Amino acid sequence: MKVWLPLDASAKACGAEEVAVALMMEAARRGVEITLCRNGTRGMSWLEPLLEIETPAGRIGFGPMTPADVPALFDTPESHPKALGLVEEIPFFKSQTRLTFARCGRIEPLSLEHYAAEGGWVGLRKALAMRPAEVVEEILASGLRGRGGAGFPTGIKWRTVLGAEAAQKYIVCNVDEGDSGSFADRMLIEGDPYCLIEGMAIAGHAVGATQGYVYIRSEYPDAITMMRAAIARAEAAGVLAEAGFALEVRVGAGAYVCGEETAMLNSIEGKRGTVRAKPPLPALKGLFGQPTVVNNLLSLAAVPWILAHGGAAYQSFGMDRSRGTIPLQIGGNVKYGGLYETGFGITLGQLVMDICGGTASGRAVKAVQVGGPLGAYHPISDFDLPFCYECFSGQGGLVGHAGLVVHDESADMLKLARFAMEFCAIESCGTCTPCRIGAVRGVETLDRIGAGDAAALPLLEDLCETMKLGSLCALGGFTPYPVLSALRHFPDDFPVFREAAE
Repeated sequence: MKVWLPLDASAKACGAEEVAVALMMEAARRGVEITLCRNGTRGMSWLEPLLEIETPAGRIGFGPMTPADVPALFDTPESHPKALGLVEEIPFFKSQTRLTFARCGRIEPLSLEHYAAEGGWVGLRKALAMRPAEVVEEILASGLRGRGGAGFPTGIKWRTVLGAEAAQKYIVCNVDEGDSGSFADRMLIEGDPYCLIEGMAIAGHAVGATQGYVYIRSEYPDAITMMRAAIARAEAAGVLAEAGFALEVRVGAGAYVCGEETAMLNSIEGKRGTVRAKPPLPALKGLFGQPTVVNNLLSLAAVPWILAHGGAAYQSFGMDRSRGTIPLQIGGNVKYGGLYETGFGITLGQLVMDICGGTASGRAVKAVQVGGPLGAYHPISDFDLPFCYECFSGQGGLVGHAGLVVHDESADMLKLARFAMEFCAIESCGTCTPCRIGAVRGVETLDRIGAGDAAALPLLEDLCETMKLGSLCALGGFTPYPVLSALRHFPDDFPVFREAAE
């Protein structure tokens, strides 16, 4: 009997290791020979640990499993109380369009054989047979944009670095995934690390870079271990040497601001993680003063599929200027949370209500924060809003890293708005005044509003405008989004509005 059980951090947190021990002990007690394969998560968080038994018809899922559920697997698994049927027929999973995450949960993460059997290295081989400029044009044709938050066209960034004259160029992958409700980067590294390696090697060939760095936050110990092991195996197999590319993992110390590209570059160089003024752009003067491609993991992990199938095939998914697929990460007070990869264009309401089943508490949805702790709060009146960079921007929001946190009607929006300012005050690198001082004043002003001081309202709006326009990076520049959206959409949660209404 061949059994699959996730080894990633989310499954471990839900008790996967205890289930693995119980499984092997029960098999030994019964004298049954089993093969236990450890995969990454499929992304259905409410079912973890999700155990799968391989059958001729496909993998049958059982979950969420506990050690007490294990003995019944050896009796009549088809009537097991946790039986889910074919995993790939589960509605949450079946309705996805998995391109970047196609292998996650299907393979053993460190198996080069599994990776190759599931289409791995096809994109790299095609890229190496092309001229660098041709690879860049393929990325441009795909419409791929930065998945880390800014949404900048990836191909334009690569073309800039390709055209820069320098003896050394770098590829830097940003895995400083600090946004609340975001876990796609960790999920991919722990479930399919060679996908990132392949994407970075393709990027290196495309722009003439021979060295790459994967910057991972220290709070991801399993991902760090997995990435280092994958790099070592890829080096031993000669994959990186064939591409003329070297890779190294650098671990961040946990500063949220190091998710900003220039602060991250400072951190890699061994300096304090503070934001640099731009220009010069990192594409021209980045890591160690050399031309550097800085991309989010999800951008680089999309590259192998694009090269394997063509830019036009990737561009066929999505809507308007938002092309391809977006890995949406759903958390908070939601019934079915996890990772959902689909083409741009699905509406916020479809995702939260139809795919994820509404709130776990059973209460009505009140707000959905999209884009991390600096993202806007969207009311149910925004449920027709399609996931698209321009659509969200037009409504005072942002797609960001595509993390969603759902709140029910018990949420206090004044407290959540205050948290945004407090978060910025704590995490600010201190380089620019609007962020360093503005966030502190923002907390104080919201406390005045909470106490019923109506005179503080115009002050808060003016402060938010200053932070948006005057901050050096998105930490200070985007903090007003959750604050102003809470004020705009949920005035009843602010005493000054309630008192005025009365």
